[in-house]
Parts: sequence; structure tokens; C-alpha cells
Amino acid sequence: MTYVPHSSEQQKQMCEALGIKSVDELFDEIPSKLLVKNLPEIPQAMNEWEVRQLLRERSQQDAGWQCYLGGGAYEHHIPAPVWHIAARGEYLTSYTPYQAECSQGTLQLLYEFQTMMASLMGLPVSNASLYDGATSITEAVLMCVRHLRKQKHHTIWVPEVLSPQTHEVLKTLLDLPEISIKRLPCPSGRLSLETLSEQLKSDEQAPSALVVAQPNYLGQLEEVDALTDWAHANDIMLIANVNPLSMALLKPPGRWGKQGADIACGEAQPFGIPLASGGPYLGFICSTTALIRQLPGRIVGQTQDSQGRRAFCLTLQAREQHIRRAKATSNVCTNQGLLVTAATIYLSLMGPEGLKSVAMRCHLNAQRLQKALASKGITCAYSKNYFHELVLPLPIPSSQFLKAMEKEKILAGIPIEHIPTHSNAVLVCVTETKSEQQIKQYAQAVATAIKTKSLEEA
Repeated sequence: MTYVPHSSEQQKQMCEALGIKSVDELFDEIPSKLLVKNLPEIPQAMNEWEVRQLLRERSQQDAGWQCYLGGGAYEHHIPAPVWHIAARGEYLTSYTPYQAECSQGTLQLLYEFQTMMASLMGLPVSNASLYDGATSITEAVLMCVRHLRKQKHHTIWVPEVLSPQTHEVLKTLLDLPEISIKRLPCPSGRLSLETLSEQLKSDEQAPSALVVAQPNYLGQLEEVDALTDWAHANDIMLIANVNPLSMALLKPPGRWGKQGADIACGEAQPFGIPLASGGPYLGFICSTTALIRQLPGRIVGQTQDSQGRRAFCLTLQAREQHIRRAKATSNVCTNQGLLVTAATIYLSLMGPEGLKSVAMRCHLNAQRLQKALASKGITCAYSKNYFHELVLPLPIPSSQFLKAMEKEKILAGIPIEHIPTHSNAVLVCVTETKSEQQIKQYAQAVATAIKTKSLEEA
């Protein structure tokens, strides 16, 4: 179908039919103080050739850099077939598959994604993806609130060792009278039972849900079995926020403790999605069967057609906004359809053993980096219980350190001053993309940067 924009004459005719003078009247319920008339920070429009030239120049700026950034978005190898297949017209332009009879390919792909994610998380139910990892936690919290709808007020406990972006999204989207977000301190770098017990004693009532990250923002692995059992023993729902790649090595949320987590969610960017300057990314969410009607977004089910052949369709649609409108479980609609396509292709290509191999190499490279830094007399904040991220305390300001490393074309890490116990440290991530030589080069560059800056200050 060819896209043809409306001419000014056609717009005038439509406005007359609606009994309005301009399109602006369709949005007159928006307070005038919220309207923005111009965007002074946005540059002038470019033609196609100018845009291509600009992007060409920017891509050249990225050449030759080594990336050790993490904190929720990671540089992983993406097999060539992933985006070659995802870019096919059948997937690239696919839309919401309401008409099952002409959307079997898209529906089957979403069904396979759900199946693989449910298997990886050890839980029976998955939806067809969400916008990103931060909004997936928000949706998980809202699932708990709906499930416990008889309660008038809900407090959600969230550890401080989540990404700052996640904390901001939770604050923005859950700024509601009936929901309170309480941030829990983690002075040891991990969530402790002592902290939970003390908080429970000081609060008037138990929280509705507890969020546990695995690994957490500092790269540390939590004692998930003990935390899960403690939560359920106190009638608290447990939300697992996990790096899905790490689940190829670690115990899945569905097997945490005696009962398993109630909900597992997170960012699926490690599955074939490039960093792409910060997005778009891909969220996922899985749950127990008891919570299936609280899940947001699409759920694809397997059925049979009129001839008894295997077929797929959207199921439990009474939860969704095209039926329930404002009473839907969520306003998630087509979500990140192209990204879930790439993730499904990546998972299919890698398989369980491939994922495990990638995750193991990430962990081994983190161990190699820790040893390489130790050989230079540099100690990480945590020497064990990590997946592929390390906290590097610094004797010089982190901003100066990062600038010094940039001169060597190394993106050395993310400053984590928002964590009270690490006001001058960086979070360093190592994935399977780093060779032993690059890891040694990084350690040497760190030692040189610290020594040089220390001498300059002396």
C-alpha cells in the first residue's frame, strides 16, 4: 500500500466534516502550558544525501574503539544471518497479527520466542515482548498490584543496585497514589536478609513485592534462593530482574528457592540486538500460570485450523486495549516487533549450548581481566560472585580516568557515583568479543592512566 500524505485541501475538507477549524482543535484537552511551539535544539532538516554523509562521518568516529561498557546494554557478537533474515520484507514491515489467517509466519515466530524465553526463565508463561528492560520491571510491578487488587496501597521494595535508568523509569511510570517505591540499601554490594528483616520490622506493613536483580547492577550474583524463600515466607511476591544471557549458566528464576520467582523480566538486548547508540531495545516478561491474565501485551497460542493443521493465534485477548480500551492490563501494543524477530532468530541459531558457550566465555573473560588488573597492582571491589561485570575503584576522579582511557580509544566503563559505597568507581563489562590481548591492553592502559594522573596531581 502506497503512503500518500494528505494535501492541505484534503485536511481542510476533513476539518469541515468534523466541524472544527484546524487539526489543533482535536488536541484542545491538552493544557496550553504543556504545548511546545518550537524545538530550538533540533537542527535544521537535511535531505537524504546530507543525512547519509552525516551518518558516514559518525560511523567513522566509532572505528577502532574498544568497548567495556555494560550496565544493562552489552556489546555481543551478532551472527550475520540474524539481521539478514530479520530485514526480509515479511518481518521488517510486519504489524500486529490480528488476522491470524494471514499472519501465521509472524505468529509462529512470536510463539517460538515465548517458548524459548519461558524455557530459559524456568517459568510456564511468556508474553510476546515489551519495549525494554526498564519498562518490563514497571509492568511486573503493575502485575503484582493487579493480582493483589484487594489491597488499597502497595509498597514495592527495590534494591539500590539497579541501573539508574531503571530507577528513573520506575519513578516516572509508577508515580501513583496507590504505589510507593522504597529503595533498599546494599552496602555490601548485594541485597542481604538482614536488611530485609530490619526493613520489615520498621515498616507498618509488608511490601506487595520485592525486586531481586540477577546479576545486580554491580555485577554481583545475589543469594536468590534465600531471598526468594524469605519473600514468600512473608507473603511477598518476588520479581526477578535478570540478564537473560546469564541464565544459560545460572539457576533460572522459576527454580529460585522452594517456589520460584513469581515474575521474571529484563532486557533482551544481548540476544542479537546491537548497542545502536542506546536503542531501540527489547524487554521480556515471564510469569507463573496464576498470573497469566495479568500479563501485559500480546500472548500467542498454538491451536488447529479447520483442517486440523497446526496453527497460531493471539490468545487471552480480553486483557488487551483493542478490546478493553482503558481497562486493559497495559497500553503495550505492537511493542518492538522487529527487535523480537532478531532475538528469536538469534536464539534459534545459538541454541542452548551456544548460549551457554557465549555466557561462559563472558565469565572467563571477566576472570582474565580481574587477574590482569591484579598483576598491575589494581584490585577490583568484588573478587568473586560475578558474571561478566566488575567494579573498579579509582584513586583518581573517574571523569579524569575515563578521559585518559579515551585517548587510547577505550571506552573504559560507566561511572557509578549514584551508588553511595562507590562514589569514585567505574563499572567494567567484558563480553565474549574481547581477546586475551585486548584484555591485557586494557589492564596496561588502566595502570598507565592511574599512574600518569597521580603524578600530574603530585
